[in-house]
Amino acid sequence: MVLHYSLRFPIISSYSNNSNRFPNTSGYIKFRTRYRENLRYLRALTIIDPKTKPEDLPLPNDVDHIIATLTFLKSHSFSDADIPRLNFLTPHLFSTDVRPADIAPVFRFLAEDLPATASQSHGLILRCPKLLFSHVDLCLRPTLHFLRQVGIQELNRPTNRNAHLLNTRVEKLHEKVRFLQEVGFSYEEAIKACARLPAIFGYDVDNNLWPKFAYLVKDMERDLDELKGFPQYFGFSLEKRIVPRHLHLKHRAVKIPLNRMLMWGDQKFYARWK
Repeated sequence: MVLHYSLRFPIISSYSNNSNRFPNTSGYIKFRTRYRENLRYLRALTIIDPKTKPEDLPLPNDVDHIIATLTFLKSHSFSDADIPRLNFLTPHLFSTDVRPADIAPVFRFLAEDLPATASQSHGLILRCPKLLFSHVDLCLRPTLHFLRQVGIQELNRPTNRNAHLLNTRVEKLHEKVRFLQEVGFSYEEAIKACARLPAIFGYDVDNNLWPKFAYLVKDMERDLDELKGFPQYFGFSLEKRIVPRHLHLKHRAVKIPLNRMLMWGDQKFYARWK
Protein backbone atom coordinates (compact mmCIF):
# COMPACT_ATOMS: atom_id res chain seq x y z
CA MET A 1 0.00 0.00 0.00
CA VAL A 2 1.56 3.27 -1.11
CA LEU A 3 1.75 6.10 1.42
CA HIS A 4 3.47 8.91 -0.48
CA TYR A 5 0.88 10.64 -2.61
CA SER A 6 1.43 14.22 -3.64
CA LEU A 7 -2.01 14.45 -5.24
CA ARG A 8 -0.83 17.32 -7.42
CA PHE A 9 -1.76 16.11 -10.85
CA PRO A 10 -2.84 18.61 -13.51
CA ILE A 11 -6.57 18.43 -14.01
CA ILE A 12 -7.33 21.62 -15.89
CA SER A 13 -5.55 21.09 -19.18
CA SER A 14 -8.69 19.81 -20.89
CA TYR A 15 -10.35 23.15 -20.25
CA SER A 16 -7.54 25.32 -21.61
CA ASN A 17 -8.36 27.61 -24.51
CA ASN A 18 -5.33 26.18 -26.32
CA SER A 19 -6.13 22.55 -25.66
CA ASN A 20 -6.96 20.23 -28.49
CA ARG A 21 -10.35 18.69 -28.87
CA PHE A 22 -9.31 15.38 -27.33
CA PRO A 23 -7.15 16.16 -24.28
CA ASN A 24 -4.91 13.63 -22.54
CA THR A 25 -6.81 12.55 -19.43
CA SER A 26 -4.27 10.03 -18.09
CA GLY A 27 -3.12 12.42 -15.34
CA TYR A 28 -6.65 12.92 -14.11
CA ILE A 29 -7.34 9.17 -14.16
CA LYS A 30 -4.21 8.46 -12.12
CA PHE A 31 -5.20 11.21 -9.71
CA ARG A 32 -8.66 9.72 -9.16
CA THR A 33 -7.29 6.18 -8.84
CA ARG A 34 -4.76 7.15 -6.20
CA TYR A 35 -7.32 9.21 -4.33
CA ARG A 36 -9.69 6.22 -4.19
CA GLU A 37 -6.84 3.97 -3.02
CA ASN A 38 -6.03 6.39 -0.24
CA LEU A 39 -9.66 6.54 0.83
CA ARG A 40 -9.81 2.75 1.03
CA TYR A 41 -6.60 2.75 3.05
CA LEU A 42 -7.89 5.35 5.53
CA ARG A 43 -11.15 3.43 5.89
CA ALA A 44 -9.20 0.26 6.67
CA LEU A 45 -7.34 2.14 9.40
CA THR A 46 -10.65 3.50 10.79
CA ILE A 47 -9.51 7.07 10.21
CA ILE A 48 -12.45 7.44 7.83
CA ASP A 49 -15.71 5.93 9.00
CA PRO A 50 -16.80 3.31 6.43
CA LYS A 51 -20.32 4.75 6.67
CA THR A 52 -19.22 8.22 5.57
CA LYS A 53 -21.32 9.49 2.68
CA PRO A 54 -19.47 10.30 -0.57
CA GLU A 55 -20.25 13.99 -0.27
CA ASP A 56 -18.72 14.05 3.23
CA LEU A 57 -15.41 12.42 2.31
CA PRO A 58 -12.25 14.49 2.84
CA LEU A 59 -10.92 16.39 -0.13
CA PRO A 60 -7.80 15.15 -1.93
CA ASN A 61 -5.55 17.72 -0.28
CA ASP A 62 -6.87 16.74 3.15
CA VAL A 63 -6.27 13.09 2.39
CA ASP A 64 -2.73 13.94 1.32
CA HIS A 65 -2.23 15.74 4.64
CA ILE A 66 -3.35 12.68 6.64
CA ILE A 67 -1.14 10.40 4.58
CA ALA A 68 1.83 12.63 5.43
CA THR A 69 1.08 12.20 9.14
CA LEU A 70 0.85 8.44 8.72
CA THR A 71 4.13 8.37 6.82
CA PHE A 72 5.81 10.28 9.63
CA LEU A 73 4.47 7.88 12.27
CA LYS A 74 5.56 4.85 10.28
CA SER A 75 9.05 6.30 10.09
CA HIS A 76 9.04 6.15 13.92
CA SER A 77 8.24 2.43 14.28
CA PHE A 78 4.43 2.64 14.14
CA SER A 79 2.58 0.10 12.03
CA ASP A 80 -0.86 0.00 10.47
CA ALA A 81 -2.00 -2.13 13.41
CA ASP A 82 -1.25 0.75 15.80
CA ILE A 83 -3.26 3.38 13.96
CA PRO A 84 -6.81 2.42 15.07
CA ARG A 85 -5.79 2.82 18.72
CA LEU A 86 -4.17 6.19 18.07
CA ASN A 87 -7.22 7.32 16.13
CA PHE A 88 -9.62 6.16 18.84
CA LEU A 89 -7.77 7.89 21.68
CA THR A 90 -6.56 10.98 19.80
CA PRO A 91 -8.63 11.43 16.61
CA HIS A 92 -7.33 14.99 16.38
CA LEU A 93 -3.97 13.50 15.37
CA PHE A 94 -5.37 12.69 11.95
CA SER A 95 -6.97 16.05 11.28
CA THR A 96 -5.67 18.73 8.98
CA ASP A 97 -4.84 20.85 12.04
CA VAL A 98 -1.90 18.62 12.96
CA ARG A 99 1.30 18.47 10.95
CA PRO A 100 4.25 16.10 11.40
CA ALA A 101 6.30 19.13 12.47
CA ASP A 102 3.89 19.65 15.39
CA ILE A 103 4.60 16.26 16.96
CA ALA A 104 8.25 15.88 15.95
CA PRO A 105 9.51 17.68 19.12
CA VAL A 106 7.96 14.97 21.30
CA PHE A 107 9.87 12.26 19.45
CA ARG A 108 13.09 14.25 19.84
CA PHE A 109 12.42 14.69 23.56
CA LEU A 110 11.85 10.98 24.05
CA ALA A 111 14.96 10.06 22.07
CA GLU A 112 17.33 12.67 23.50
CA ASP A 113 16.11 13.70 26.96
CA LEU A 114 14.69 10.47 28.33
CA PRO A 115 16.47 8.82 26.41
CA ALA A 116 14.40 6.10 24.78
CA THR A 117 14.97 3.88 21.77
CA ALA A 118 12.59 4.07 18.83
CA SER A 119 10.87 0.95 20.11
CA GLN A 120 10.52 2.38 23.63
CA SER A 121 9.19 5.69 22.31
CA HIS A 122 6.66 3.79 20.23
CA GLY A 123 5.56 1.83 23.30
CA LEU A 124 5.21 4.91 25.50
CA ILE A 125 3.16 6.81 22.91
CA LEU A 126 0.98 3.82 22.19
CA ARG A 127 0.16 3.56 25.90
CA CYS A 128 -0.54 7.29 26.18
CA PRO A 129 -1.09 8.89 22.74
CA LYS A 130 -1.79 12.23 24.41
CA LEU A 131 1.96 12.48 24.91
CA LEU A 132 2.09 13.64 21.29
CA PHE A 133 0.24 16.82 22.25
CA SER A 134 2.25 17.63 25.38
CA HIS A 135 4.43 20.72 25.18
CA VAL A 136 8.05 19.71 25.60
CA ASP A 137 9.22 22.81 27.47
CA LEU A 138 6.07 23.44 29.51
CA CYS A 139 5.14 19.88 30.43
CA LEU A 140 7.43 17.03 29.45
CA ARG A 141 10.84 18.41 30.39
CA PRO A 142 9.84 19.86 33.82
CA THR A 143 8.01 16.63 34.66
CA LEU A 144 11.00 14.50 33.72
CA HIS A 145 13.28 16.68 35.84
CA PHE A 146 10.98 16.36 38.87
CA LEU A 147 10.57 12.60 38.52
CA ARG A 148 14.33 12.19 38.38
CA GLN A 149 14.69 14.33 41.50
CA VAL A 150 12.22 12.04 43.27
CA GLY A 151 14.38 9.09 42.27
CA ILE A 152 12.07 7.23 39.91
CA GLN A 153 14.17 5.00 37.67
CA GLU A 154 13.81 3.56 34.16
CA LEU A 155 11.27 6.06 32.91
CA ASN A 156 12.11 5.00 29.37
CA ARG A 157 10.54 1.60 29.90
CA PRO A 158 7.27 1.48 27.91
CA THR A 159 4.80 0.90 30.76
CA ASN A 160 1.41 2.47 31.37
CA ARG A 161 2.73 4.04 34.56
CA ASN A 162 5.70 5.69 32.88
CA ALA A 163 3.71 6.91 29.89
CA HIS A 164 1.08 8.60 32.04
CA LEU A 165 3.62 9.95 34.53
CA LEU A 166 5.52 11.68 31.74
CA ASN A 167 2.27 13.18 30.51
CA THR A 168 1.40 14.63 33.93
CA ARG A 169 2.14 18.29 34.53
CA VAL A 170 4.62 18.88 37.31
CA GLU A 171 2.04 20.91 39.28
CA LYS A 172 -0.10 17.77 39.57
CA LEU A 173 2.88 15.81 40.84
CA HIS A 174 3.60 18.43 43.49
CA GLU A 175 -0.01 18.11 44.73
CA LYS A 176 0.70 14.59 45.95
CA VAL A 177 3.83 15.68 47.80
CA ARG A 178 1.89 18.51 49.46
CA PHE A 179 -0.84 16.08 50.51
CA LEU A 180 1.68 13.87 52.27
CA GLN A 181 3.16 16.91 53.99
CA GLU A 182 -0.30 17.98 55.13
CA VAL A 183 -0.90 14.65 56.85
CA GLY A 184 2.43 14.76 58.67
CA PHE A 185 5.24 13.69 56.35
CA SER A 186 8.33 15.86 56.08
CA TYR A 187 9.27 16.91 52.54
CA GLU A 188 12.06 14.32 52.45
CA GLU A 189 9.72 11.61 53.75
CA ALA A 190 7.09 12.56 51.18
CA ILE A 191 9.62 12.35 48.35
CA LYS A 192 10.79 8.93 49.53
CA ALA A 193 7.20 7.71 49.80
CA CYS A 194 6.50 8.81 46.22
CA ALA A 195 9.63 7.03 45.03
CA ARG A 196 8.40 3.83 46.68
CA LEU A 197 4.91 4.24 45.23
CA PRO A 198 5.16 6.20 41.93
CA ALA A 199 1.55 5.28 41.19
CA ILE A 200 0.53 7.78 43.89
CA PHE A 201 1.09 10.55 41.34
CA GLY A 202 -1.91 9.26 39.41
CA TYR A 203 -4.30 9.17 42.37
CA ASP A 204 -6.86 11.88 43.01
CA VAL A 205 -6.29 13.60 46.35
CA ASP A 206 -9.92 14.26 47.30
CA ASN A 207 -11.48 11.03 46.04
CA ASN A 208 -8.69 8.58 46.71
CA LEU A 209 -5.90 9.64 49.05
CA TRP A 210 -7.86 11.58 51.68
CA PRO A 211 -10.54 8.87 52.20
CA LYS A 212 -7.84 6.22 52.61
CA PHE A 213 -5.93 8.33 55.10
CA ALA A 214 -9.07 9.15 57.07
CA TYR A 215 -10.02 5.48 57.28
CA LEU A 216 -6.51 4.58 58.39
CA VAL A 217 -6.38 6.97 61.35
CA LYS A 218 -10.05 7.06 62.38
CA ASP A 219 -11.44 3.60 61.73
CA MET A 220 -8.29 1.51 61.81
CA GLU A 221 -6.65 3.65 64.51
CA ARG A 222 -3.22 3.30 62.94
CA ASP A 223 -0.46 5.84 63.53
CA LEU A 224 1.44 7.92 61.01
CA ASP A 225 4.73 6.08 61.50
CA GLU A 226 3.17 2.89 60.20
CA LEU A 227 2.02 4.71 57.08
CA LYS A 228 5.49 6.18 56.60
CA GLY A 229 6.89 2.68 56.75
CA PHE A 230 4.35 1.35 54.26
CA PRO A 231 3.20 4.12 51.88
CA GLN A 232 2.11 1.37 49.49
CA TYR A 233 -1.06 1.38 51.59
CA PHE A 234 -2.37 4.07 49.25
CA GLY A 235 -2.06 1.69 46.31
CA PHE A 236 -4.79 -0.67 47.54
CA SER A 237 -8.50 -0.29 46.96
CA LEU A 238 -10.36 1.09 49.97
CA GLU A 239 -13.62 -0.71 49.20
CA LYS A 240 -12.25 -3.99 47.84
CA ARG A 241 -9.19 -4.57 49.99
CA ILE A 242 -8.61 -2.24 52.91
CA VAL A 243 -12.08 -2.13 54.50
CA PRO A 244 -12.98 -5.83 54.09
CA ARG A 245 -9.69 -7.02 55.52
CA HIS A 246 -9.72 -4.55 58.40
CA LEU A 247 -13.25 -5.60 59.38
CA HIS A 248 -12.36 -9.27 59.00
CA LEU A 249 -9.48 -8.86 61.45
CA LYS A 250 -11.43 -6.58 63.78
CA HIS A 251 -14.17 -9.17 64.22
CA ARG A 252 -11.47 -11.61 65.30
CA ALA A 253 -9.72 -9.09 67.58
CA VAL A 254 -6.57 -9.41 65.49
CA LYS A 255 -4.20 -6.60 64.56
CA ILE A 256 -1.28 -7.16 62.21
CA PRO A 257 1.13 -4.85 60.36
CA LEU A 258 -0.29 -3.05 57.34
CA ASN A 259 1.96 -4.82 54.87
CA ARG A 260 0.85 -8.28 56.03
CA MET A 261 -2.76 -7.17 56.08
CA LEU A 262 -2.73 -5.93 52.50
CA MET A 263 0.02 -7.61 50.52
CA TRP A 264 -0.96 -11.21 51.07
CA GLY A 265 -3.21 -12.74 48.44
CA ASP A 266 -6.81 -13.53 49.37
CA GLN A 267 -6.23 -17.26 49.69
CA LYS A 268 -3.28 -16.87 52.05
CA PHE A 269 -4.85 -14.05 54.05
CA TYR A 270 -8.23 -15.66 54.68
CA ALA A 271 -6.68 -19.08 55.28
CA ARG A 272 -4.42 -17.60 57.94
CA TRP A 273 -7.15 -15.55 59.62
CA LYS A 274 -10.20 -17.77 59.47
